Amino acid sequence: MLRMVSRTFTLSIEQLPRNIRGAVALAYLLFRVSDCLEDHATMEVDRKIELLQLWSDILEGQHSAQTLTQKIADLDSSDPEVYVAQQADQLLDYLHTMPTPVRDSIIARVNETTLGMARWQAQGPSIGTEEEMDDYMHYVAGLVGYLLTDIFAWHSRRINARKETLIPLSREFGLALQTVNVIRGLKKDYERGWIFVPHSFLNQANITAEQLFMPEFQDKALHVVNLLTDKAERHLANGLAYIQLLPRTQHRIRLFCVWPLFFAVKTLAISRNNSNVLFNEAKMSRGDVKAIVRDTTLWGWSNRWLDRYYLSLNNPTI
Repeated sequence: MLRMVSRTFTLSIEQLPRNIRGAVALAYLLFRVSDCLEDHATMEVDRKIELLQLWSDILEGQHSAQTLTQKIADLDSSDPEVYVAQQADQLLDYLHTMPTPVRDSIIARVNETTLGMARWQAQGPSIGTEEEMDDYMHYVAGLVGYLLTDIFAWHSRRINARKETLIPLSREFGLALQTVNVIRGLKKDYERGWIFVPHSFLNQANITAEQLFMPEFQDKALHVVNLLTDKAERHLANGLAYIQLLPRTQHRIRLFCVWPLFFAVKTLAISRNNSNVLFNEAKMSRGDVKAIVRDTTLWGWSNRWLDRYYLSLNNPTI
């Protein structure tokens, strides 16, 4: 199921120490159940809210998972996210084989995400300020950072000793990746009725959400894109600080974190001042992906090297 929904994330998970690999894979898939209920392209908002609340109740043990799978049996299982959601009962069976601290953390974090998604669905597809954008991203990405840190701290005493410092940075890490996702998905999200750009950013550029995708307003639209890239860069710097606090001896965990961060950094560099972000999609080449994986596997244990590599990806002229 993991390979069906994300080849990139599968690549990262395969680098993790064996005793936490299954827990992280499972946690990711449980988050994707919530994503499916929130993001489904044709499902009405009221049904999304109802199903998200039901999923929360199931996580808290109030209903069986079959209650959800029966209610979404009509959805097209050829969609990988739908297929995962329809296997919620199997996922929860696997969850209960996890060590108690890991299981309890997964339940708590996924549940909080689910309830946050339900609240935002009820609120509607409008984000007024950067603070509201961060609130939304906290539920869809920041809590993922918290959960991963919980699992890493359970695995490693040295990471556990640094957990108090790592937790706020893990939220920033999640917000970094989600901000880059917002930039990549601007047009696609708009077409499904959502605009994740804060109105305050649009007002700074003196442009409306509709004008953002009109060629005649390209200069103003690129100003908005650059506000988003500046925001992403601030979060990414904290994501790098998170990785550099992980013990060098935990090279596999560092790689798990390094790859999505540096993929995001490279994507951000490509997106800056790039009109393709507005009309198509700006993304890395396969060669870029292979180079990042190769280089970080060799040198990702070194914090000094990570600093230099981060700068070289973010500023290709360096």
